[in-house]
Amino acid sequence: MALTIPENVRNLLEKPAFAHLATVMPDGGPHVTPVWFDFDGTYVRVNSARGRQKDRNMRRNPLVALSIMDPQNPYQYVGIRGRVVEITEEGAEEHIDRLAKKYMGVDRYPYRREGEVRVIYKIEPLHLHSLS
Repeated sequence: MALTIPENVRNLLEKPAFAHLATVMPDGGPHVTPVWFDFDGTYVRVNSARGRQKDRNMRRNPLVALSIMDPQNPYQYVGIRGRVVEITEEGAEEHIDRLAKKYMGVDRYPYRREGEVRVIYKIEPLHLHSLS
């Protein structure tokens, strides 16, 4: 069951802060990449392209961690450990456009590549720690 996210953390999840997403490599080692994300009130949602390393990792092992730092105050952060509970291509193109609006102020994601298939990963927060 997803955690209830405290108000001070919810505020940070709504800002255009980058998350560092940690996934598990086939050899058990960590793979960390900065990602855009949003929060739907229950789940953290990340968007990527099918076939990337983080995509392959999350399909194989759904356990992930996110570290999110407030861009205006680096001493405010939240760490979330969770599980990918859904992987879908449905709505992923529209989702990346919404993220582009949040992070870049543009209506359409400008870095699309021909043949690229966008994917949404819905992450259920299971444990969090924060400093605010």
